[in-house]
Amino acid sequence: MIQPPGESPFKYQDAGKNLQRKMMGQEYDALAHAKETKTPVAYLFISGNIQELFRAFGFLVLYPEINALQCGIKKAAGPLILKAEDKGYSSDVCGYVKNDIGLVIQNNKSPMGNLPRPDLLVCNFSGCNTYIKWFEALSEFYDVPLVMLDVPYVRDAAVPKEDLDYTVSQLHDLVATCEKITGKAFDKAELSRILELSRKAEDRWCEVLEEAANVPSPIDAYFEAVFFMAGINIFRGTKECVDYYDAVLREIAERKERGIGPVEKERFRVVMEGPPPWPHFRAFWELFKRWGVVATAATYPKVGGLFDTGLRHDPSRPIESLAEYSLQCYTNWSLDKRAKLIEDYVKHFKADAVVIHSVKSCRSFSVGQGDFRDKFVREKNIPTLLVESDLADPRYFQEAQLRNRIDAFFEALEHRKLTAKGGA
Repeated sequence: MIQPPGESPFKYQDAGKNLQRKMMGQEYDALAHAKETKTPVAYLFISGNIQELFRAFGFLVLYPEINALQCGIKKAAGPLILKAEDKGYSSDVCGYVKNDIGLVIQNNKSPMGNLPRPDLLVCNFSGCNTYIKWFEALSEFYDVPLVMLDVPYVRDAAVPKEDLDYTVSQLHDLVATCEKITGKAFDKAELSRILELSRKAEDRWCEVLEEAANVPSPIDAYFEAVFFMAGINIFRGTKECVDYYDAVLREIAERKERGIGPVEKERFRVVMEGPPPWPHFRAFWELFKRWGVVATAATYPKVGGLFDTGLRHDPSRPIESLAEYSLQCYTNWSLDKRAKLIEDYVKHFKADAVVIHSVKSCRSFSVGQGDFRDKFVREKNIPTLLVESDLADPRYFQEAQLRNRIDAFFEALEHRKLTAKGGA
């Protein structure tokens, strides 16, 4: 196709990225002016976050994990982590935590602008013990109320009724706290309206993820999906979030029509486990791109909710629905349930292998990953590569070592495929 001078031959490419950049800019601008506009601010975690409840009360929501991720991408995490270590935080402490403490030390001046102090800290604990100590530290720094939402661990196929009832009772207590801080009465109808928008966005998000089942895949369900997931994690419950996924789906449809993919030629399909190394994100992706590797499924984009397993918010049961959602997050599942999910991804998305990125400072992900590798290789005959670095600390990314491990793995995998083809 001949490209007209100064015009793109594609109508929808980068539409999702551009819209997300606009949404993020508006969100951080609103947060920067929260004090001036007298808008209450709640700090939450992404895993099992109940942002819809806070939207119903008029809160702005800030996620320290997202701040750390942004600092990592913008090459600002290293100095912030050192500030926290200078204050006595160990090198083994989660890189996200130290990034956040570094921001506190420098009065919340971040690459994204000035971040507001919280009016309320809500530790929506979903599988990560570090969350508790993290928000305890922030509560001391900011001298603001801290609410612990104690979410039971999910071990079995079905969530026990008593666990759901326990979570629901805590949400009712949280409603009372929000009423006290804002002076507003709880509006169940408004929460249901917001949850209906969440449900629509969740449907579209799952459509995006399912596109990776195509061969070749028009998207990378890890290296691209970790950005696509921003909508469902941060803006859920808004019309803008629904519009965002409509834009992403149009972009993917155009890719399929034009034969565009995340790599020039898809050679290997993998399932990715674990968060990416944000300070070296592009370099990490290139180590796989050079082999024609496409991630067709990944676990990290599910930390905000396992919607691709059928989970949805239900506007007709708003509080109960929020409780169900907060229980069903990847890091809140038992290791057996996580391993089964990865196996299902391998089958459904026609993957050739599993790649595990083990993060030094993130125990909620890294625990059990060695067992995953042994199980997949020895019991399931699934080729599995395990590499290590960190999600926030740039000091633990050793590109030459990673390249050697990745190259050796895909050389062997290529030989295995060729041998299997010859045997057939």
